[in-house]
Amino acid sequence: MDNFQTVLRFFMNQKATIGYSFMALLTVGGERVFSMVSFQCPCNHDQNFAYGLTFLLGPAAVLLVLGLFFSTRLWRLYTGCCLNPMKLCPRGNCLSCLRVFINIFNGACVAPIMWLCVALLNGTFYECAVSGLDDNVVVNLFCKNKTIKCREELARVPCDRSKLSGDERMELLLMFRAQSQILGWCIIIISATVGLLGTCCTNCRSKVSYLQLTFWKRYMEKEKEHFDNFAVQYATKLAERNLQSFFENKDPEPFPFPNHKAWEEISELYTFSRSEQYYSTLQRYVERADRDFTPETRPVMELMELKEGIEMT
Repeated sequence: MDNFQTVLRFFMNQKATIGYSFMALLTVGGERVFSMVSFQCPCNHDQNFAYGLTFLLGPAAVLLVLGLFFSTRLWRLYTGCCLNPMKLCPRGNCLSCLRVFINIFNGACVAPIMWLCVALLNGTFYECAVSGLDDNVVVNLFCKNKTIKCREELARVPCDRSKLSGDERMELLLMFRAQSQILGWCIIIISATVGLLGTCCTNCRSKVSYLQLTFWKRYMEKEKEHFDNFAVQYATKLAERNLQSFFENKDPEPFPFPNHKAWEEISELYTFSRSEQYYSTLQRYVERADRDFTPETRPVMELMELKEGIEMT
């Protein structure tokens, strides 16, 4: 049992690494499926570049959108900002808001960068895209000291329909593959360097020590875990209370529930402050001396619908 707890604790501590490794495996598998099943280079000057670039950048763009779509921090910051723009920059701290957006965008870029690296290291999409370029610089680079037929057949090199000799075609393919892999490794090196420098800068400017920062991360994980559990329990109790009142045809029993202002305050994004020894907006709210205990008398959605009805009339 102790060994099982040790293994479980190890996986829980390394879940970020395991998650990124799993994402990398999915990216490699997805790229192989695209290359072998759906990708068929048209091998003509008019379509090669657009077709290859679409398969190279299209999935990366989709992964970026999905990364932003599933970002809890983005929706926590963005929800309600059309009605109250100050939610984007609470307390007028626009620099902190910009920093949060950059962190959100960086997190969403992990999967697209993985896709680009894997696709470029494989080289299939890049070969098709570059072979369709009519730019003289590109053509001269690949067909230097070669016959005019190389220029005419360059777009057909990724396929087996080229009229070039086997040795010439293989030489061009190796040049395409080499350039693609160089670009892939450049993206990997640049991403790793930027990630390291960003982490060093963030830790260097941290207002708390490393151990306290580690404790804060652990606390936030546990708070989110328990919040989900409490939310399920209270939602269940509220649903049971409402259904019981409906079916038994009687007034509902009093049910303590946070008011709308309380929900707004604990939904803000929180960062460490030297003047406040709190680890989350929830802790800051519950430890306030002037905390408002007035319960919500009417559901928020009902109030919003009533307000919209008044505005329409």
